[in-house]
Amino acid sequence: MVRNNWNWIVKFGLVLVLTVTGLLGTNALPSYGALPKQSAIKDARILLRNALPIDNPTIREIQHTLETMPKLANLKRWGTLKKDIDKILTSLETNQDKIINSIPETHRAFALKDLQSLKNTLLPLKEAIASKDRNSIKPLSEKALDYVGSIEEAMIAEFPFAIPPEYAHLPQLRGRAVVAVSTDKGDFQITLDGYSAPLNAGVFADLVQKGFYDGLTFNRADESYYLQSGDPQGPADGYIDPATGQLRRVPMEIRVPNRPVPIYGHTLEEVGMTYTLPVLPFSAYGTVAMAHPANDNNGGSSQFFLYLFESDLTPAGLNLMDGNYSVFGYVTAGQEVLYKLRLGDRLNKLTLVKGAENLVQGINS
Repeated sequence: MVRNNWNWIVKFGLVLVLTVTGLLGTNALPSYGALPKQSAIKDARILLRNALPIDNPTIREIQHTLETMPKLANLKRWGTLKKDIDKILTSLETNQDKIINSIPETHRAFALKDLQSLKNTLLPLKEAIASKDRNSIKPLSEKALDYVGSIEEAMIAEFPFAIPPEYAHLPQLRGRAVVAVSTDKGDFQITLDGYSAPLNAGVFADLVQKGFYDGLTFNRADESYYLQSGDPQGPADGYIDPATGQLRRVPMEIRVPNRPVPIYGHTLEEVGMTYTLPVLPFSAYGTVAMAHPANDNNGGSSQFFLYLFESDLTPAGLNLMDGNYSVFGYVTAGQEVLYKLRLGDRLNKLTLVKGAENLVQGINS
C-alpha cells in the first residue's frame, strides 16, 4: 500500500550526494526546495518532546540545553557546559513557580516528584562536567531529560483539540501510548503520539488491543528503506469492521508547527505547504507511519510501515515522505532489532503496555 516511490528516494539520495560532493552540477539537483538550514533531528525522543503541545519557555529552554550537552561533551566544550548546567540549576530555583503554575492541580503531585528527581539528577551531571567525564554526561543528561519530558507532559490539562465530526466514529488516542512488539528477531517498542495523529495512532492502538497484528508477517520490505506489515490473510487489505462489514479507513492526518489541529485528508503539497516540515517528520530511524493506496490519501486501514532510511542522504523535508504519509509514532527502544528484520519475518505479538487509558473508542465504533 505504500506508494512505489522508493526508486525515487534512491535516485534523489544519489543525486544529492553527487551534487554535494561536486560530481554533478547544481542543476542536477531536483527542485524540492531549499536545503534545511539545520541538520535533521534524528533522535525520536527529542522529536516526541518537541511535539508535546505545551507553551512554557522555561522548561523548553532547560530541555533544549540538556539535549545539546552530549554533543558539547564530545567537542570538549567544558566552559560552555559549566555555564549551561549552572544556568539550568539557577532557572529551576528562580523559575520553579513558572513551571508549577503551568501544571494543572490534578497533575502537580507527580510533577513535583519529577521536578525533585530532575534536580537530584543534575547534581551528578554537574560533577561529571566539572571532572570532564565525557562517558557519564550522555546517560545523565538523558536521565534528566526523561524527567523533563514527564514534567512537560504533565502540563497538558486536556486533549488540545476536537476531532472533526466526520471522523468521530474512529478510535482516538488522546495522548501518548507505548506498544511492545515481539518478533522472530527480537523485541522493540513504539511510542505512539496521539497529540499529533490521534486517529492514526488510535486506529493502530485499537488493532493492537484486538490482537489484529499478532502472527502477521512483514509483507513488504526493503532492508535499506522500510518494513511494512498489517495485511491480513484473505482478500481484504485492511481491517474489516465487524459492525459494518466494511473496510475501516483512516484519513491522512499531518500536524504542522504552529497549528494545533492536524491537516486532514490532504498531503501538505495539496494544501500549498510542500516544504513545511511536519511536527513528526521522517528523520528518525524507525519512524512509524500508516500506509495507503497511491490514489487515496484517506485509504489507510491497518497496514503500517517502519521507515529505515538514514536521513543523511535525504534530509527531513526532502525525502518524498514528509507531508505525504501520516506519521503516528517512533521506535523508541530496541532500534537495533530493525536492522535484523526482513521480508516474511513474523510479528509474534503486539501489546499496549502504557497509555491504554488514553485510547477512546469513537461513536458507534
